[in-house]
Amino acid sequence: MSQPSPSFDLVVATVGRTDELSRFLDSVEAQGYPHVRVIVVDQNDDDRLASFVSERGIPIERIRAPVGLSRARNAGLEHVDADLVAFPDDDCVYPMGLLAHVAQRLVAHSGLAGLTGRAEDAGGMSAGSWKRDAAVLTNDNLWNRAISFTIFLRRTVVEAVGPFDEELGLGSGKPWSSGEEIDYLLRAVRSGAKLEYDPSLVVVHDVREDDTTIGARDGASVGYLLRKHGYPLSSVARMLVRPAGGIVVSLLQRDLAGGGYQLATLRGRLRGYRGAKRSKSSA
Repeated sequence: MSQPSPSFDLVVATVGRTDELSRFLDSVEAQGYPHVRVIVVDQNDDDRLASFVSERGIPIERIRAPVGLSRARNAGLEHVDADLVAFPDDDCVYPMGLLAHVAQRLVAHSGLAGLTGRAEDAGGMSAGSWKRDAAVLTNDNLWNRAISFTIFLRRTVVEAVGPFDEELGLGSGKPWSSGEEIDYLLRAVRSGAKLEYDPSLVVVHDVREDDTTIGARDGASVGYLLRKHGYPLSSVARMLVRPAGGIVVSLLQRDLAGGGYQLATLRGRLRGYRGAKRSKSSA
């Protein structure tokens, strides 16, 4: 007798976007998956989504939350009751068959607590930093094998890990306002959850253009996480050497923009490391 298909709760935080959210919801409907609900965490200061989300052919629960990505996701987590939980961006798109692919993998491998995948843009282009080999996630290898909108976790993992760190994530008001999903995965891995990176699991999302603002923000988040999770000094040094080496390479290639990005990343990592406190759970 075959096992029933697992259910999904998709927690999507949104503010200031309607066309993008509509495109995402269209892609969820097009999956034709029988057991999926979207928890829309509305951070708008008006009711632009009131009728918008009610005209859909899939179950949608709309809740309110203050601005801040981690705050919004934590509000959404209070409502999840499905077998599997995901955290799509409001401007991503699920390719056909994505939910079925995830469900099949997790039904077939009961010891697997969750999956991560990679991002491609609508033209099939992907950032060069994405790894092409499948891997079980560890403290050391998950940095380039996850982004929030490609993460799918069993609800039991979410219940064990708890809320997102509200010091992290867009809208946190902190210099380290990204990396909330890496923090979440680190906590999951350290709790004993077996998570796997599957490069064939792809979510469509525009590939960002790196600039000094992003370098400083993401660099600070990496530094914050290194300190919070008690990484050894050898790992910290390695994370500092990479952008330092990138500065040298960029200068040799006369790539001033690239050098500026690497410098901002290095400064950010130092700032985040100095600014974070080591977590008691990591000590």
